[in-house]
Amino acid sequence: MENMTTSMPERTSPKDVFLHLLAIITLYVAAGSLVTLLFQYVNIFFPDPLAGDYYSYALQSAYSTIRWAISTLIIVFPVYVLTSWFLNKGYIANPSKRNLRIRKWLIYFTLFVASIVIIGDLVTLIYNLLGGELTVRFLLKTLVVLVVSGSVFTYYFWDVRKYKTE
Repeated sequence: MENMTTSMPERTSPKDVFLHLLAIITLYVAAGSLVTLLFQYVNIFFPDPLAGDYYSYALQSAYSTIRWAISTLIIVFPVYVLTSWFLNKGYIANPSKRNLRIRKWLIYFTLFVASIVIIGDLVTLIYNLLGGELTVRFLLKTLVVLVVSGSVFTYYFWDVRKYKTE
């Protein structure tokens, strides 16, 4: 019979749960803010020619949205980086913490969400391509979503594959 102490998973403490939740929530908020920021720059540099007089109001709204996105990124992204650094430091000290259920659930959920976003982004691209409704604005926004969600997916997929044997 196998020794029960070696096969027992690491116990999850409230600290582990909340640190992992903080990391993943700040990742989602930072990614969303980055997409929002880049969308607004696309809106400014590639204005909708049909906006007419509405463009001046849309420009003010874009600048306000940019301020919110930058403010959010200035606070949230460093929190994500520090939380991830702290968690990784804990994984180095205690590699079995990489196998915490909360960590696995959140990583696989993140991979799932990123996959759905990528699939939806590509479906939207093909739909608009088939309809002949491609604009530079649309292509740039599609690229933004693809790059941000693809980066998140790639990073966490790499992390899962890298530490799969442990």
